[in-house]
Amino acid sequence: MIKPMLLIVLAAGLAGQSSEPNGFHFWTRAELDSTANALAPKMDVHKFKSDTLASAGNHRFMVVHREATGEVEYHATEDDVIFIQSGSGTLAYGGTIVNPRNTAPNEIRGDSITGGMERKVAAGDVITIPAKLPHQMKLEQGAQLNYFAVKVTE
Repeated sequence: MIKPMLLIVLAAGLAGQSSEPNGFHFWTRAELDSTANALAPKMDVHKFKSDTLASAGNHRFMVVHREATGEVEYHATEDDVIFIQSGSGTLAYGGTIVNPRNTAPNEIRGDSITGGMERKVAAGDVITIPAKLPHQMKLEQGAQLNYFAVKVTE
């Protein structure tokens, strides 16, 4: 018969063990697609929803679902690395933010960008956006966009 205290010690020891190294993460394409698709019914008024999957050091890993043009984003201390999973749209970047407003420490949002550049984006594309670069995802009416994003804090 195993004594209760021994069970507690064994359980505590097993709980501290991980089969993967600290900071290692692996998501299959099917898992990312499923997570992105599950976000659709949870969208906010901007037809946007994201979910943080994990964090490791100065990296945060997210899945994002969009069904409309987003606000302009400006991150003073975070780089974005974006992997387009499905859908298409247009990335506006650079230029000047129209109607900027602080939404959190080191974060600004705005209505649009003037004087910037635009690039079409589609499934399979990878984008890096350095900190302090205004950017905005634009979608055509009825379009959807799913992407995996890595936020890297400087």
